[in-house]
Amino acid sequence: MTPKARLLTEQRRRNVLDLVDQDGQVTVSDMVRRFSISAVTVRNDLDALASIGAVVRSHGGAVRRLEATQDYPLRTKETLHRDEKIRIGKAAAELVQPGETIILDSGTTTAEVARHLKRMKNQSLTVITNALNIAVELADTPGITLIMIGGLMRPISCSFVGPQAEAMMNEFHADRLFLAVDGFDLENGLSTPDVLEAQLNNVMIRSAKEVNVVTDFSKLGRRSVSKIGPFDRIRRLITDNRAAQEFTGELRRKGIEVIEV
Repeated sequence: MTPKARLLTEQRRRNVLDLVDQDGQVTVSDMVRRFSISAVTVRNDLDALASIGAVVRSHGGAVRRLEATQDYPLRTKETLHRDEKIRIGKAAAELVQPGETIILDSGTTTAEVARHLKRMKNQSLTVITNALNIAVELADTPGITLIMIGGLMRPISCSFVGPQAEAMMNEFHADRLFLAVDGFDLENGLSTPDVLEAQLNNVMIRSAKEVNVVTDFSKLGRRSVSKIGPFDRIRRLITDNRAAQEFTGELRRKGIEVIEV
């Protein structure tokens, strides 16, 4: 690349960062129109910016780097690490046996678990969830009995939380919990930005015989505001093959099974 071309590339990437800071996200198609360049060039720019942690690549573009302490809408989360979440969801769904009762926490990764369960046509499965999007996904699925946890609606996550949700959850027992988190670090364990969500997650953990954490590599080693629960109830982490080996190795030393897909 010539010095002039390099300068133009750097300037364009600075402009992309300014747009991400201003709007929170950019799309490949918008960048093609704005800068009169090819989609391949745009993707190369976004990949380069993502490699240094300046942005997070999403389906069809990029978004501002997400902080573990901040809550983000489902529409934003579902564009991130989509391929990884699909693989994680499939691996989690394959653990479920006919006749079981499972809990699906709210989140885009647990939504993928629900989608795979729907395709698998499990017989006599009971699903308990506080997530509106998951309830809609499974509402018309033959062979699945759906129990919806009510309470205070959190629009940003389309989930129900609060004392009413916790009281209802306390009435149930489940074979497995599939829990999506915003942070999972080796000192404090599982965490999420919302305190009410964390409290309900803790009740879910106590209500399940087996706790499965489902999360992509980007949440590992991060810590959010509200602590969910200790390590001693976690049976398994289901994550993707980009997970840091130091992290997964330490979990295995703690006796936690790790599935990387």
